[in-house]
Amino acid sequence: MSYVEQARWFYEHVQPHEPALRAYLSKRFPALPDHDDLVQETYVRILQIQDPARLLHPKAFLFTTARNAAIDLFRRRNAHPHETFPEEDTHNLIPLSLLDSTPTAAETMQTRQHREALTAALRSLPERCREVMLLRYLDGCSGKEIAARLDISLGTVKGHLLKGVRDCARFFTARGLVEASNSTEKSS
Repeated sequence: MSYVEQARWFYEHVQPHEPALRAYLSKRFPALPDHDDLVQETYVRILQIQDPARLLHPKAFLFTTARNAAIDLFRRRNAHPHETFPEEDTHNLIPLSLLDSTPTAAETMQTRQHREALTAALRSLPERCREVMLLRYLDGCSGKEIAARLDISLGTVKGHLLKGVRDCARFFTARGLVEASNSTEKSS
């Protein structure tokens, strides 16, 4: 699936559910301080799927992914969620019926190419911006954790994340890996 097809799929099948997802997270995980970070983490996980069009139930997968991200966040913070999860539920958080997980040779090659493009895009960022992006999207740190770890303000972290995402999008657009969107063209 090309970047353009993946973006189209995302905007058609995932983004319309964002208000319901935010309501679900607020109700189900009220102890989490920043649901924005959790939504972003959920989106990152979904965008890492090789061929999301193969999902049988995108909305169910979205909510399951968000729940998994919340559980991971609780585990990282050594906190206990307000709800309990049966032991077998924590081992199989994503039902296997949602995905056909056997990648083809073409998908494996595409994954490698995507990783190489992403690595090149990240290398093109200024050092501090790249560091913030890696802490957020690779290590899964929240904005507050990044600010504390790097001894910078939360506003600076958000600025670096915004610049990093925008610059990576421009990098992909300039190389024909994604279509230029109206928002990208206007901000140039």
